Parts: sequence; structure tokens; C-alpha cells
Amino acid sequence: MLRQLIAGVGGIGLAVTLSQFPEYAQQYTQRLGGAVDELRVITEDFDRAATQSGLDRESALDRYEASTDSFLAERGDSMSRTFLRYEQLSSTLERIQGADPLQRLQSLPAYLDTDIGRRTLENYKPAVPVTMEGILYAGGGFILGYLVLSGLVRFFALPFRKRRSRDRIYRS
Repeated sequence: MLRQLIAGVGGIGLAVTLSQFPEYAQQYTQRLGGAVDELRVITEDFDRAATQSGLDRESALDRYEASTDSFLAERGDSMSRTFLRYEQLSSTLERIQGADPLQRLQSLPAYLDTDIGRRTLENYKPAVPVTMEGILYAGGGFILGYLVLSGLVRFFALPFRKRRSRDRIYRS
């Protein structure tokens, strides 16, 4: 009875925790989309200015790099990093938007390793899972939590069960 109670509490705890993942993924995707949109504006503005001067992006960056002015050279490096970040975040956004619920869960480490993932966690607002995905995560979490805690309780109770069995044999 105690094992079932502990396992049930564990199941409910993991159900609540896992049911929040779809909401976290949704909040992360919104933040990521916003970052991609802002980086797109910066990238398009840079490319437009370069084109108006008869240059492509690489040629414009080469001009920054060739400058003897350290400020301009550093701005060129900064813009190169901005373009790289835009490409990386755009690629991540495409992967997330095309992913099914299981693929999103498998990508969780990528969500946590980025600045956007950390900021999403810092500002995360829990939500009640009313989508099918949220309910499936909650159900999976309950089953997994129940089984894991039930197994742990059973494992840690083994030494005491053997003792009880021996005590019964000696009393007979």
C-alpha cells in the first residue's frame, strides 16, 4: 500500500512536470521566432545597404575587415557573428516548427543550451495542458513516474523483506 502511494505521488509529480513541456516548447518557439525576425531585419538592412553601394555581403564585410579603424573592424566581426547567429537560429526554428512532439522532446537539450532557452526558463509561465500533446505528456509522465518510484521502493525494501521471511521461518 505504501509503495503504491509513493509511486502514485511520483507519477503525479512527473505527470505535472512533463505536461509543462509543450507549453515551454511553445514559449521557446515564440521567443525564437521573435529573435529570428529581429535578426532578419538587421541582415536585410545590411544587405540592402551593401547592394546600394554596389557590394554583396561578403565584399562589405571585407571592407570592414580591411579598415585600419579598430571600431570598423570590430563592427565587421560583430556583423559576421550576427549573420551566423541568424542562420543558426533560423535553422533551429525550421527544425522545431517541422518537428512532431517526440522530436521536440528529443531536442530539449538544444532548448536549454541557448540564451533563448535560458531566458524562456527564467520567464516561464506554467499552463494547464489542454492540448492532446499536453495530455499525452502528462499520461506518459504519470506512467513513467509511477513505474520508476514503484521500482525504487521495491528495490530499497528488498533487505527488509528477506529479514521478515527469515523471522517467520524461525518463529515456526
